[in-house]
Amino acid sequence: MAVFPPASGRAAAMPRLLDLDGRGELRAAHVRLVAQALGKSERTVWRWLAAAREDHRLARVESSHFTVTTEVRRLLALWGGNASRVHAELVQRAAGDPDAPAVPSLSTLHRAIRRDLTRGERAGLKSGEAARRAHDVFGQRPATHRNAAWEGDHKHVPVEVDVEGELATPWVTWFIDCATKAITGVAVTAHAPSRDAVLASLRIAITRSEPFGPVGGLPGEIRVDRGKEFLCQAVSAAMGALAVPVTDLPAYTPHLKGTIEALNDAVEEMFLVSLPRYTGRQRLTGGALADPDAPPLTYEAFVGLLLDWVTWWNTRHHPSALNGKTPLQTWQADATPLTDVAAGQLATFALEDDGRTYTISTSGVRWRRRDYLAPWMNGRTGTKVSVRHLPHHDDTIEVFDAATGRHLGSAFLAAAASREQIRSGQAAAAAMSMSWFLSRLLCLMLGSPPLVVVSTSPWYAGSGAQCVPGPGSSRAVARGLRRPSRPPGPDAGQPPPQRGRARRCAQPQRPSVSG
Repeated sequence: MAVFPPASGRAAAMPRLLDLDGRGELRAAHVRLVAQALGKSERTVWRWLAAAREDHRLARVESSHFTVTTEVRRLLALWGGNASRVHAELVQRAAGDPDAPAVPSLSTLHRAIRRDLTRGERAGLKSGEAARRAHDVFGQRPATHRNAAWEGDHKHVPVEVDVEGELATPWVTWFIDCATKAITGVAVTAHAPSRDAVLASLRIAITRSEPFGPVGGLPGEIRVDRGKEFLCQAVSAAMGALAVPVTDLPAYTPHLKGTIEALNDAVEEMFLVSLPRYTGRQRLTGGALADPDAPPLTYEAFVGLLLDWVTWWNTRHHPSALNGKTPLQTWQADATPLTDVAAGQLATFALEDDGRTYTISTSGVRWRRRDYLAPWMNGRTGTKVSVRHLPHHDDTIEVFDAATGRHLGSAFLAAAASREQIRSGQAAAAAMSMSWFLSRLLCLMLGSPPLVVVSTSPWYAGSGAQCVPGPGSSRAVARGLRRPSRPPGPDAGQPPPQRGRARRCAQPQRPSVSG
């Protein structure tokens, strides 16, 4: 088996044979050795040696042939890679110009194009830059740890959904962890994505508490496409305050963020293609859809199905790059420390505000026909507040003082409150009652005027009654204490108020119903 191909073997052997010949040491054994190594006859090697002695020709001289010139490339780009039209153009030019070079045959032109142009160049001349890039070779970034880098992008969903009676194709804004392939945050909009959608997706991605965790935290960097200019600006402004660098990749370079691009392809091939009114479905003759009358999904139903698919991807899907593990399993197996953001710092991050003012009642805050509670609401009934929330996640809201804009705290949906949340609220109500009791006791001991306090709590059944201790109820609230003396007033000589249990409150009288 020859180590050197014949062409390169000749170029390697001739300088050595010429050197031996020049010193008078060349022997037939040398020629025989070269012939055996290259798989040629001794006569052929002697002929090569004679040509080298005569004109120092060490290798075979290629015969002249037609090559693709710059002008031929320009014509190929003009005619979309059509060699026949290029050949006709060259023939027409030669007919009008006697001094023009000879025109090769069409078969010669085809051979020259296949020899001088790569597959990628030929595809690009025919179909454009995207077709040319399909023949390029791209490397992979080295494996890293969780939260080392995220990638973010928009996906225009090719599915028509019903948005308040009109058909629309939604957009998805999401981020993915490159090391574990876990989707960290998702936001869906019925229209072209805006800054709010980007920030909402980022907040969900960063938050690790329920119902968004356990995937999340602050990443080492975020890669986005500069082509989505507002996406890059919004992410940079939001993450700059958290000292997270944002890498704005050149526009139209999907190979530089291959993880999110693979996710965009996967969601369409594995999920969207099965939904009704998928716009990429096979078409009939004439271009009509096979199911033009299929009832569309409502926007809310589509969002629910997409979030279910994201959960499936993170918890049940096994990407080939993860060696049989799910993204969540890979995330949990990684011991890299995580950096979380305090809940207070995220209070105003990426939350929507409907611009309305609400009032804290004994049932909490009434928002979208549902009640929201929190332990900090005790003693705040009547306070005017505003509400901010995450899109598609209305189980928790953030409450702000309507006058000052100060963040008061989070509130959870009362109908879905857990046992621990209810107990926490009841404990806060009991602590406030004890605080009122102690302040009342202190006033009586110091001889201060009695307090008039309104105490309400939404944490117990029948909590609508207001306890308003007035002057007539300012009796001793503990055994052994005597009510301080006071000067006679206009009610002097009136019978004393009725005695009762300690801390009894005057209840409002119900109106009588006659007849």
